[in-house]
Amino acid sequence: MKVTILQENLAHGLSIVSRAVSPRSTLPVLANVLVATDEGRLRLSATNLELGISCWLGARIDEEGSTTVPARTITDLVNTLPGEQVNLSLDTNTQTLNVRSGASNTDIKCIDAQEFPPLPVPNLDEALHINVSDFKEMIQQVAFAASTDEARPVLMGVLVTLDKDKITMAAADGFRLSVRKARISSAVQQPVSAIIPARALNELARVAADGNETIAMVIPQGRGQVIFRVKDVEVVSQLIDGTFPDYEQIIPRSYKSRTLVSTASLLKACKQAEIFAREGSNVARLDIKAGGDLGSSEIEISATSEETGSNETIVEATVDGIGLLIAFNVKFLREVLEVIKSPNVAIETSAPNAPGVIKTVGDDDFIHVIMPMHLG
Repeated sequence: MKVTILQENLAHGLSIVSRAVSPRSTLPVLANVLVATDEGRLRLSATNLELGISCWLGARIDEEGSTTVPARTITDLVNTLPGEQVNLSLDTNTQTLNVRSGASNTDIKCIDAQEFPPLPVPNLDEALHINVSDFKEMIQQVAFAASTDEARPVLMGVLVTLDKDKITMAAADGFRLSVRKARISSAVQQPVSAIIPARALNELARVAADGNETIAMVIPQGRGQVIFRVKDVEVVSQLIDGTFPDYEQIIPRSYKSRTLVSTASLLKACKQAEIFAREGSNVARLDIKAGGDLGSSEIEISATSEETGSNETIVEATVDGIGLLIAFNVKFLREVLEVIKSPNVAIETSAPNAPGVIKTVGDDDFIHVIMPMHLG
């Protein structure tokens, strides 16, 4: 293998794929990045057997070939090279990769590419195409609510459902639920449902550049995998096996109090409350005050810490229904407000011990359910 490539392109490609490298594995080759020539371009691939990322880079190919290079070594090295061309040449007998750039000359010991696990080749004719910016927004509004507790693997995923021209994503961790719906340009023939690891979707959102590109999504029959292709990057993930909870049962159908409030003002108040709430159990109290015929409506957000003190912020609101005192995990409240793009949100509540519902004002595509905390 003999390849010439720009340093910044190689560094960018390595930063994309290295997130799939397995840091602790019994297979040494999983700590490596596959470097291979592929139809006139250079392909970089990494996998931890659950998640795989490949990236294709423009390069001058003088001689075909492939090998696997220790990911950390090559990434750290390339980041320190001068910003110019990098020449890669492989000695196949010793599996040593020579990396030359400017005055720098390095030999790196590699592992034969034959030992690298094969990544699936998707049939893009069967792919579903979704706009990149829409898909990224959906991921950002849902994946944060997935669980990180490995005891319940099914909740570490996002349920993605496709039906006709509708796509729905849902994630829950037992304390909150996030659901986002959208329309897709081409309808699916049969309904599709899959639980995709939240981590894989977050990586996809990270590597997919903003723009008018589309993401191609393929779920090959009976393979337990999903493959995403966006421009020159491919993300492959194992699906999570299991049954996702029936989340529709969790969403309250009615409310006794509906509070309209500025998203930015409420977010600011939550960030202030969190400074004091984080030392305890992250509890913030929301005192929703209905103004009635004469008075003005408002929400008072407060948090108290025995060590550092207390904070109260009053935010103007429009309250339809009863006044109510309810407590939430303020970190959860902040996280949902950070992913809402609309200027105003609606908070629907019924009782201090009943779930609260947060919706975007102006569209019905996003809904977030958050369990209350004990007022104490």
